[in-house]
Amino acid sequence: MTDDPVIEESVLVHAPPDEVYAAVADLRRMGEWSPECFRIWVPGGVVRPGAAFVGFNRIGRRFWFTTCRVTTARPGEEFAFRVTLLGIPAARWGYRFEADGDGATRLTEYFLDLRRGFRGSRLWAALGDRYDRVPPGGREQHNRAGMRTTLERVKRAIESSPPGTR
Repeated sequence: MTDDPVIEESVLVHAPPDEVYAAVADLRRMGEWSPECFRIWVPGGVVRPGAAFVGFNRIGRRFWFTTCRVTTARPGEEFAFRVTLLGIPAARWGYRFEADGDGATRLTEYFLDLRRGFRGSRLWAALGDRYDRVPPGGREQHNRAGMRTTLERVKRAIESSPPGTR
């Protein structure tokens, strides 16, 4: 593991936690929301702890894929997964769903960079950031901006859909 801090961003979604969870845990929809991940393939279509999936990502003209494994799938509470790139640990991404009390949900997206916990990690992290055109020391700002975009898109999609169809 690593001592790096977890990066988090949150948004208030006017829908109950179970509905927000159902939308976010439907990984096939991630391409609607993420500014980098444009498609996810889930073999067998089943999302549960231990399930594997592939994320297809791009920034500009650069394209790559990651292999991922669901680590947490607790409806209405938390959904998380570990990401590897070429078999090397890359990140842990997740979402927490907290009831607001007024029928809304505080949706929090979080990220932990696992590259620094890997042998040769400084080089691995630097190469990954250079490939993504992230300035030195700018990974946190880059990910925060992407997370805010993702969360706002999730919020808009859920709040603009009738209850029960989200």
